[in-house]
Amino acid sequence: MTRATIEAIGQSAERLDVMSADTAPRFRLADYAVLLKPRVMSLVVFVGLVGLLLAPGAMAPWRAAVAVLCIAVAAGAAGAINMWYDRDIDLSMRRTMNRPIPAGRMKPAEALVLGVALASGAVAVMALVVNGTAAALLAITVLYYVLVYTVWLKRRTPHNIVIGGASGAFPPMIGWAAVTGTVSVESLALFAIIFLWTPPHSWALALFSNRDYANAGVPMLPVVAGSRETKKQILVYTALLVAATFVPVFLAMSGAVYAIAAAVLDAAFVWFALRLWRSDDDGPARALFGFSILYLFLIFVSLLADRAFAVLA
Repeated sequence: MTRATIEAIGQSAERLDVMSADTAPRFRLADYAVLLKPRVMSLVVFVGLVGLLLAPGAMAPWRAAVAVLCIAVAAGAAGAINMWYDRDIDLSMRRTMNRPIPAGRMKPAEALVLGVALASGAVAVMALVVNGTAAALLAITVLYYVLVYTVWLKRRTPHNIVIGGASGAFPPMIGWAAVTGTVSVESLALFAIIFLWTPPHSWALALFSNRDYANAGVPMLPVVAGSRETKKQILVYTALLVAATFVPVFLAMSGAVYAIAAAVLDAAFVWFALRLWRSDDDGPARALFGFSILYLFLIFVSLLADRAFAVLA
């Protein structure tokens, strides 16, 4: 090897060292962001905000902002603890194997410490700044997601999504309680919409990720009961979801604007579910999964739009 070659290799190594020094902090921040599951967090924060805005009564804007921030931080904390616990199965799934822990970019203990610290801080701030009811619901949400869903149900039963999905349905109740300090029938109606939306949304994902879940040993419904039974259950929960979306109308929480929007969105959801039922490939499952996210967002947007229309009228 010539001296020129050695010098060239040395210069390349120095450039790589500089690049690593420049990019490592950015990658580190990106990994922490991934650890908090930002896409899940964004939907959780949104429905929590809607619950807060729909609740009767007034709340100082700064306290409302703190309440929403606490919901966001707690959601991220739960995601971090989930990734710490599920690091072994995440390594077995293509969809999750590049997450920071299974990819080796972060030590498991870091995720656990971060998650526990953020969750504890969020609950404490909610109690001190907002109220005890909202803080209690926030604590229940994190504990339910971590202990009931992640630790107890996820690896043991195909009903993991049905029972464990309750954790994702609490945020609008938390937002409602932040304003009123109570849990009401109206906030339970918002809870029911998300609770019944979760199984068809999650099972659609499980249908086209079936091999991943099987390899990881996670007993999702398609793995245990097969594709046909999963599609049948999606239809059942879609019907229940449609009924739940009209409960706010019956409770006089919302009026014609929301009712019309919900009817249109429900019809589309039913169409996607029926298309999946009649199909033998993964395409309709992917389509239903993608639409289900938009659906939930628009259902809650419609609740806000209806309230704004009622105020302006």
